[in-house]
Amino acid sequence: MGKTAKFDVLIIGAGPAGIAAAMAASEPGKCVGLVDENSAPGGQIYRALKGQIQNSISSQIKTLDDRGVIRFDGATVYDAPRPNTLSITKGGEFQTLEYEKLILAVGARELFLPFPGWTLPNVMGVGGLQALVKAGLDVKGKRIVVAGTGPLLLAVGDFLKKYGAEVLAIAEQAPIVNLLRFSTNLLSFSSKIGQGISLIGSVGTKIRPGTWVASASGTRALNSVILSNGKTTQELECDYLACAYGFVPNLELPLLLGCAVEDGFVQVDSTQQTSVQNVYCAGEPTGIGGIDLSTLEGTIAGYFANQNDCPTLVLKARDRWKLFSKKLDATFALRTELKELASPDTVVCRCEDVRMSQLVGWESSRAAKLQTRCGMGACQGRICGPATRFLLNWEHGTVRPPLIPVPLAGLETRTSAVIEQPEN
Repeated sequence: MGKTAKFDVLIIGAGPAGIAAAMAASEPGKCVGLVDENSAPGGQIYRALKGQIQNSISSQIKTLDDRGVIRFDGATVYDAPRPNTLSITKGGEFQTLEYEKLILAVGARELFLPFPGWTLPNVMGVGGLQALVKAGLDVKGKRIVVAGTGPLLLAVGDFLKKYGAEVLAIAEQAPIVNLLRFSTNLLSFSSKIGQGISLIGSVGTKIRPGTWVASASGTRALNSVILSNGKTTQELECDYLACAYGFVPNLELPLLLGCAVEDGFVQVDSTQQTSVQNVYCAGEPTGIGGIDLSTLEGTIAGYFANQNDCPTLVLKARDRWKLFSKKLDATFALRTELKELASPDTVVCRCEDVRMSQLVGWESSRAAKLQTRCGMGACQGRICGPATRFLLNWEHGTVRPPLIPVPLAGLETRTSAVIEQPEN
């Protein structure tokens, strides 16, 4: 096993919440660590274009480096072998990190709901396509349909348009009445008004409220999609479909540590502390609220993990943006029609090739896993788990280490299991 490092405050995740937490927690005399699975800090929202530096956070990263924050870029947590200890892997090597205080800023991932054709090449997540373009994928002249739900659809539609793509439609499943109500609510959040006006000005004519993808078709790759509004359908020939139905929090590490979860989110108090002593959580795992709320929660967690205090203005701002989070939830709540999209033959668990017909009738994810292997593939249920919770009302399954596939050498920190010998 690799070497051991000890920290006063250890932060997992270097997106907006994690960076804010590190800024608040780091001060002379404090040993702070920042772990992120990406090759550079920033998360998806601050991901830079290929060959460029993300200027919006470069000054913060320099400040953290100047303060002596130890960064573990490209590292992934895979185990918590004992209290106040995490195991990470980076580049095939393993290391143990010990901490006094821990801040979980592990973010969220896109929610994918199965429909006929969703496994075709060139059908991908909304943020996934954006990340590929930032990494160098050329979409100039490509016909793209963006679908799902949430403000990200507009932002990515605008992004793709700027890189030369032909955005055919932005299919938003939320009804028009919800969107109009949400637009009115933005008047209380002035910083969002300008963003909304700019995005609508760019892609507004392509927005189709109350519309969703019914199916996708193609031979070797995507050729077309069928959009539905519940009354009529329309087929659009396209090269890419970017589709995601909002976000689900990354709960694997919080659950492994024993953090209480309710209604799909980590429960925290006013200091962002979880049900586990000295373990804090900030950002999307506590509720999907966007960059503003994530940054404020990270700042609060960093302050309390460092010095048990936080400026009142920051606390009040956090509470205000929580209202915005609730409005997001109400506006983009998923419609029941989406539960009926998957046909009996539609693959739900892509890793193990488990189809919808094989899952109907089981009372829990555990029962289905034992009988069908659903959720036992390489992604460990990260894709099919949230989908089956929506489709079949299953609860969260259990989480066991390792959180990602690792060689046996990575498990040396765990106490060897005692195998009881049968009595003679």
